[in-house]
Amino acid sequence: MIRKIVQIDKDKCDGCGLCVPSCAEGAIRIVDGKAEIAADNLCDGLGACLGECPQDAITIIERDADDFDEVAVEKHLQATGIVPKAHGHGHGHGHGHGHAHGGGGCPGSRAMSFAPTPEQQNAAGSTVSRQSQLAQWPVQLHLVPTTAPYFQGADLLITADCVPFAYADYHRDFLAGKAVVIGCPKLDDNNAYVTKLTELFRVSDIKSITVLKMEVPCCGGIAMAAQRALADCGKEIPFKVVTVSIRGEIVG
Repeated sequence: MIRKIVQIDKDKCDGCGLCVPSCAEGAIRIVDGKAEIAADNLCDGLGACLGECPQDAITIIERDADDFDEVAVEKHLQATGIVPKAHGHGHGHGHGHGHAHGGGGCPGSRAMSFAPTPEQQNAAGSTVSRQSQLAQWPVQLHLVPTTAPYFQGADLLITADCVPFAYADYHRDFLAGKAVVIGCPKLDDNNAYVTKLTELFRVSDIKSITVLKMEVPCCGGIAMAAQRALADCGKEIPFKVVTVSIRGEIVG
């Protein structure tokens, strides 16, 4: 059947192995110094490994491939003893092995629910109005013009688009006084992000760059794109990455 599946460009792959633990199915292995898919039916095609590759050697394509097979995944994990990063966190799979496939195999897409703390409930019920700190439009990385005047001399905030939903004080703690672009490295073309950010850094007098990303593996792509763009633009700009947990805590 024709379906989405991971493709690894062996000409780009340097065998670093960072993609291996990010695959909850254990579908990626290193053979002769290159990453490869062990079997088509082990790959769910969701791309949790995309953000882990510093060489951009991993893409999602559509081709004729065997159906994804959860039973085969379980047998493969048991036979190989692979314990990827997505394992060991109590994520239910339905087969009793803690495999994080409740959201389709991607640790960042796993369905979860959690109750707010009393402090969060009290804050949500407050009648105090909070002023938006957004000072520009548009904000989507694909849409912003790289020559927009609000980028000149700005502190730039590059935000994975889930962060403002997870981090309650995003406007106050991060957005205030900054220009912002947002994007999702899992759903968009990361190479396009690199190209756009490189041009933005090159033509604008950016004073500093802060990347805000979620803790899920696929979100690492937005930081990687920013780092590559900074290297390609030929400038030295202060740069930092901040990681937010799905519970809204700063974890890195």
